[in-house]
Amino acid sequence: MKRVLKILGATVLVLLLAAGAFYGWATVTTQGILEQTFTAHEATFPVPFPLTEAELEGLRHARQRELQANGVDLTGVVTADGSPPDLLADVDVNALALEQAIERGRHLVTARYACAECHGNDLSGGVMVDDPAMGQLLGPNITSGGRTRDYTVTDWDHIVRHGILPGGRPAAMPSEDFVRMSDRELSDIIAYVRAQPPVDNVVPGVRLGPVGTILVALGKLPLSASNIQDHQGAHEVEPPSSEPTAEFGQHLVAVCTGCHRADLSGGPIAAGPPDWLPAANLTPHADGLAGWDYDDFAAAMRRGVRPDGSALRAPMTNMRRYAEAMTEVEMQALWAYISTVPAQPRGR
Repeated sequence: MKRVLKILGATVLVLLLAAGAFYGWATVTTQGILEQTFTAHEATFPVPFPLTEAELEGLRHARQRELQANGVDLTGVVTADGSPPDLLADVDVNALALEQAIERGRHLVTARYACAECHGNDLSGGVMVDDPAMGQLLGPNITSGGRTRDYTVTDWDHIVRHGILPGGRPAAMPSEDFVRMSDRELSDIIAYVRAQPPVDNVVPGVRLGPVGTILVALGKLPLSASNIQDHQGAHEVEPPSSEPTAEFGQHLVAVCTGCHRADLSGGPIAAGPPDWLPAANLTPHADGLAGWDYDDFAAAMRRGVRPDGSALRAPMTNMRRYAEAMTEVEMQALWAYISTVPAQPRGR
C-alpha cells in the first residue's frame, strides 16, 4: 500500500511540476506576444470631412428658397465684380460640417459599432471581459479626459482599425470588426467622441488570467494586430452608399464577424468568457437561418425573439439596443447581404 501511495505521490508531483513548467512557458510566451511591436500606415483625413459640393449646392438652393419666401428677389443682382451674390457668405460652413459629422458619428457609435459595450455609455470606461479565468479586459476611457486626449488621426486609425497602441504594441481592441471602416466613418466617430464631455476616470490595463494567458500563448486568442494581415494598405475613403443592398450590408456586417466569424457560420467565441454561448450560424443552413425571412431577422435583432417564439440569450441580447437604433435601410441591407451567404454548418 505504501508503495502505491509513493508512486501516486510521485506521479502527482511530476504532473504539478509539468503544469508549472507549462504555465511558466505560457506566461513568458504571452508576455513576448504582448511586447511585440507593429507598424501601420500614416492615416491622413480631415476631422470633420468638409461639406461636399453637392451639399453646398443644396444649402444654396435652400437659402434661396428661404429668401424668396421672405420676399427677397435676387434675380439680376450681382456683386461688384459681376458675379452673383454668395448665398452662403454669412454661413459658417465649417461649423455646419462639424455639426453634421457629430450627428453621423452619434449614429455610428450608438447604432452600428456598439462602442458603449466596451467603453461605457458615457465612453469613460467599461468592461469587455471580467472573469477570474480569462482575465480582466476593461474598455478604456476614450473621452478627451482619458486616453485619447492627445490622439492624432493616425493614433485613432491605428487603435480602431489596426489594434495597435501608440508606440506599436498590440491592443485588446477587436479591430477585425472595424478594419473595413471608411475614413469618413472614423472621422465622424472622432468628431462625436471629441464633442462628448471629458471624464476624469483612469481605467486599469489588461490583466490576463490563467486561461487567458494559456489561450494567448497557444494562439487560440490572437490579438487583432496579429490577425489583420495588411497594416499598410489604405482604407476606403467613403462607405458604400446607404441603400438596402448587399454591398452596403457586407460593409455593415463586418462588425458581426468577431463573434459570428468571417463566413458567418458562428460557433464558439474565442474572445468571450467561458459562459458565453456559441455564436449563432447566420447562414441559411438547417442549424442556421434556413427558412427565415426579413421579418424574422428584424424581429430577432430588434426584439430578441426567434421565429419559434424563443428568446435570444446573452451576449446577443446586449445588441438589441443598437439594432433598435439602426435605420430600416441598414437592417434591410444586412439581410440583403446575409441572404447571399452560402449555407454551411455551424463552426466548431
